[in-house]
Amino acid sequence: MKLGANSVLFGGYDMETAFKHIAMAGYDGIELSAIDGMSQHLVLANWQELASNIKRLAKKYELELLAMEQPSRAPEKMELAFQAAIEIGIPIINCGPGGASDDENAWGEVIDSLGSLSARAEHYGVTLCVKAHVGASIYNTPTTLRAMEAISSPAFGIDMDPSHIHRADENPVAAIAAVISRVKHVHIRDCKGKQRGPGDAELQANGRGDIDLVGYIRVLHENRYTGPLNLEVIGAREYSLAQCCTIAAESRGHMQACLQACGAR
Repeated sequence: MKLGANSVLFGGYDMETAFKHIAMAGYDGIELSAIDGMSQHLVLANWQELASNIKRLAKKYELELLAMEQPSRAPEKMELAFQAAIEIGIPIINCGPGGASDDENAWGEVIDSLGSLSARAEHYGVTLCVKAHVGASIYNTPTTLRAMEAISSPAFGIDMDPSHIHRADENPVAAIAAVISRVKHVHIRDCKGKQRGPGDAELQANGRGDIDLVGYIRVLHENRYTGPLNLEVIGAREYSLAQCCTIAAESRGHMQACLQACGAR
């Protein structure tokens, strides 16, 4: 497994600051945030102007470009994401499912959209991943399995985030085991409680919440998962750089300990 961090944790700072401190915390790679309103890192509207600098930073800080997070399913936005991914060398694009939980009227549109986007991902030679998300059409294990059955493209994969599964009142360890056959990316963070949001940024740090992340990572290892394990902490845009670095380093240490506990490192 490749340990990475989403640059959104450093959303209040420039892209080089994110690269520098994610590297200092000991991560293998980085997931670039293209999340409007949460960062100004990979801004897709002018990705051409950013591409060479991103590649320079990846080389300077020796961080593998593991993925990009771009939540919108809008075709025009995703087309920019695919083009940027090819030029920069990003193999995985993570998007949100959208729709609404338990709304059959929304389900068809979500699946049709993800199916079309998967075809475009296949065209570009990259992987499109989607994760179960609180409040969305895909929000738990049954809906994730339903999406897996509906979308057969080899360019489509599941991005698993234990915090959303936890808030869907499921056991994330059992959930990852159920869908592991199509898991191509993992967003990881902890969560304390089962409220709608993931909680304050510091409480998303691995080891601070209620999720059995050791068991979660053990399932990944036992199923020979070798893809990205990217920390995704949101809500830290107004945090000091010291706070962001603490969250990154604490989580990296916990991730390493989990891997060691299950014999993966």
